[in-house]
Amino acid sequence: MAPAPGFSRDRRSLSARATWLREPRMSGEAGYLSCFSTGSSDTLLSAPLNVTIRDLEGNSAVVTWEILDGDPVIGFSVTQQKRDVRMLRLIQEVNTTTRSCVLWDLDEDTEYIVHVQSLSAEGSSPPSEALVFRTPRESEKMASKSPDENGMEGYDQTAQLRAGELIIIVVVLVMWAGVIVLFCRQYDIIKDNEPSNNKDKAKNSSECSTPEHPQGGLLRSNV
Repeated sequence: MAPAPGFSRDRRSLSARATWLREPRMSGEAGYLSCFSTGSSDTLLSAPLNVTIRDLEGNSAVVTWEILDGDPVIGFSVTQQKRDVRMLRLIQEVNTTTRSCVLWDLDEDTEYIVHVQSLSAEGSSPPSEALVFRTPRESEKMASKSPDENGMEGYDQTAQLRAGELIIIVVVLVMWAGVIVLFCRQYDIIKDNEPSNNKDKAKNSSECSTPEHPQGGLLRSNV
């Protein structure tokens, strides 16, 4: 049996890719994608089971699934389509055992349809049942948070602000302490120099007030 288009029997040549495709084969009901196959589906692979969405955000989501034990799965193919839009994204990844795929660049408050297929070296499985989900608005998600979660976020922000204020206060106190220590040292140096200056002044003053006679006696005035 020929391998799926874009794939080789040499697994080392397989790579992951994500592409946008236009005008897929559509069913006549509500414009939903009825089936999209990346290759031959008459293999022994079973369609992925329990396809679910988790970690749903306004612009991203994670799709997960399960496979039957024993299936020679080497990768997956995920098709992502907006409702009533004739364009879809095809995400393929091989040489992997993961059972999840991140959907990115989603639009807020938008409905999407997702199919998952398992890939093997011989082809692909039938697509899974369609999974329909809607991305939330960021404002709705914030409003849906519990009061405890909002309180914890507010508490964390308050704690961060207080920690920053404490750091600033500690830095200012350390700077002031350094200034005070420097001032005290300068004051001690000035104070220690004052007695020697006073002694020098007193000595100079006494020498000037009692001059000695050249012959060893004091000068006296004649009466």
